[in-house]
Amino acid sequence: MEKALIGMSGGVDSSVAAFLTQQAGYDCVGATMRLFSNDVLGEDQQSTCCSLDDVEDAKSVARRMGMPHYTFNFQDTFRETVMDKFVRCYERGDTPSPCIDCNRYLKFGALLRRARELGCQYVVTGHYAQIHQDPESGRYLLYKAADRTKDQTYFLYCLTQDMLAHTLFPLGSLTKPEVRAIAAEHGFVTARKHDSQDICFVPGGDYIAFLERYTCKHYAPGDFLDEAGHVVGQHRGAVRYTIGQRKGLGLAMGEPVYVCRKDMQANTVTVGPNSALFSRGLRANDWNWFPFPELTAPADVTVKIRHSQFEQPARVIPEADGFARVEFTEPMRAVTPGQAVVLYQGDMVLGGGTITEAIR
Repeated sequence: MEKALIGMSGGVDSSVAAFLTQQAGYDCVGATMRLFSNDVLGEDQQSTCCSLDDVEDAKSVARRMGMPHYTFNFQDTFRETVMDKFVRCYERGDTPSPCIDCNRYLKFGALLRRARELGCQYVVTGHYAQIHQDPESGRYLLYKAADRTKDQTYFLYCLTQDMLAHTLFPLGSLTKPEVRAIAAEHGFVTARKHDSQDICFVPGGDYIAFLERYTCKHYAPGDFLDEAGHVVGQHRGAVRYTIGQRKGLGLAMGEPVYVCRKDMQANTVTVGPNSALFSRGLRANDWNWFPFPELTAPADVTVKIRHSQFEQPARVIPEADGFARVEFTEPMRAVTPGQAVVLYQGDMVLGGGTITEAIR
């Protein structure tokens, strides 16, 4: 009998993933990752995930299913690979994607290594995505979930061939209502639990409070500039602003203005009209490809530069030193360095990378 380590966050999705894996005949072991201590959260001691309540909920579901459950302390790894990188990205003017880094280094990195130590052949999570193996090339491919409203492939583009070969996504063919119905039918305490929306270590989305608490720094104010380079106001620290932001600028310029650029060395934030936010393309590096080891020829794709947007048609072109250029069919708004760009061909994820610059 093959053995599977179930990543159990204490939510409904991972609970049902555990149940379906057990029903499929695997010898299952539950595992919850302890990623940070409560002092990271400051005054708000209730995390969006990984809290003590979540651990207890995961244990409750595991007990109900008669499977062993462990809590693994991965705080050092999480700090080094996710939180420290989160800080570095903001301080150099980028906008990071910590959930992608958590998948890469923790859920399918550290957890997979622990699974192997326990004699498990697979890691199982409650992500909404599907894995298929190409019978001709033998490569593992990532496909969108059946429930397009819950599809999480954008956050999973970083998974390697080895990770995909040893991962199961039991929820890939189900809808969210079907998952909740299964949980309710089997009496799981997680059946009606709300989905977490925030970054787990940034409750309420206040990333500035996290940065200042984590680094013990106070980020200095500086100048807002217009597109001509004229000073039009004072900002409260360049790290507080993201490309495309309109709210919270405190500027009265006679028309709506948005954050267009940041110069972290000069500590300036440039604002302009909405039209200044559109780009005809982008460059990215740190690519991961699914059908092939590397991109060697241009390809027609659809593209997402943030999880919540609809895909847009584009063309990807390989460049030197591991970079690739993505040219949009129609200009796209607020291309943001540090964020992920993910490319699709139909339901299949072709690959993804990290945006380094917008092409105006």
